[in-house]
Amino acid sequence: MCAALLVGALAAPAQAAGGAQDLRGAGWKLKATGAEARFRGLAAVSRSTAWVSGSKGTVLRTVDGGRSWSDVSPPAAVTDGLELRDIEAFDARRAVALSIGEGEDSRIFRTEDGGATWSETFRNGDARAFYDCLTFFDPRHGLAVSDPVDGRFRMLATEDGGRSWRVLPAEGMPAALPGEAGFAASGQCLVSAGPRDVWLATGGGAAGRVLHSSDRGLTWRVADSTVPGGDPAKGVFGLAFREGGARAAGLAVGGDYRTGEASPRAAAVSSDAGATWRAAATPPAAYRSGVTWLPYLRSVALAVGPTGTDVTLDAGRTWRPLDAGSFDTVACGRDGACWAAGEKGRVGRLEPGVG
Repeated sequence: MCAALLVGALAAPAQAAGGAQDLRGAGWKLKATGAEARFRGLAAVSRSTAWVSGSKGTVLRTVDGGRSWSDVSPPAAVTDGLELRDIEAFDARRAVALSIGEGEDSRIFRTEDGGATWSETFRNGDARAFYDCLTFFDPRHGLAVSDPVDGRFRMLATEDGGRSWRVLPAEGMPAALPGEAGFAASGQCLVSAGPRDVWLATGGGAAGRVLHSSDRGLTWRVADSTVPGGDPAKGVFGLAFREGGARAAGLAVGGDYRTGEASPRAAAVSSDAGATWRAAATPPAAYRSGVTWLPYLRSVALAVGPTGTDVTLDAGRTWRPLDAGSFDTVACGRDGACWAAGEKGRVGRLEPGVG
């Protein structure tokens, strides 16, 4: 119902006025968190429940639609000042959070009681590894990805909901390009859809690439995305896929994250599970770090970045500005409620009649 109300609010003014600048009727309703952390991790469970994670080891949780927030930060992450750049939640009580960084700064924490207590279930012991993102196929099976080690991206897997992790064999992973890495900007450099399909976004190399696995990370194929690379600050920062399978519809967003730098061709679309990509005919005008499909709507998606939010009503072919506020990541719950999070404790929920 939330998604249907939103698309009605978006589409009617656009059809009547014919211009992106005339999109009215929907926007982000900010939810005061009382925090100053930058939230790049977001788990949108539902309209009532969401988790955010970010700088200084901070994790917040709401179960009342953002009217109030509980500080449920893992004490060890706070003490060590970790950057919790990704969080995946299964419901209001169970969540898994990833901290990034070289060596032992890359860790994984798990809670089963709404963040009242946390267990550290993984600590990286390899100084060459730097973990960026994690994703779950279901409440038991998940993956986390590190920047290349010995020339290949490293995959970490769990089969028990994040209680334990193991490094997957590297033989099925294509060789990384010189300088290629993942961007820990929105928790969306590694995303999954369906029971076995997973995608990895890259940048920093000669091209922004997308890798796809249909067997939970054991073997991979790779494709250029059309999002430009060629610089450590450029590439694909966020991915969204609507479903698994060979015809899965995908979106890629990115660009150049440096303030004031141009980001041409900052979005791309795929209709074959990432095997091929084509540039958006009208991409967002600036770098975007996060992207999500709206549930139950085949052609509607949102992309966010420091300079604003864009919406597509035609499955990523064209994008229109929706909001000028700064966000780093965006996600929608199974009930269609969409949330966004970013710098200085900013969190919003998308609502009809706000814009």
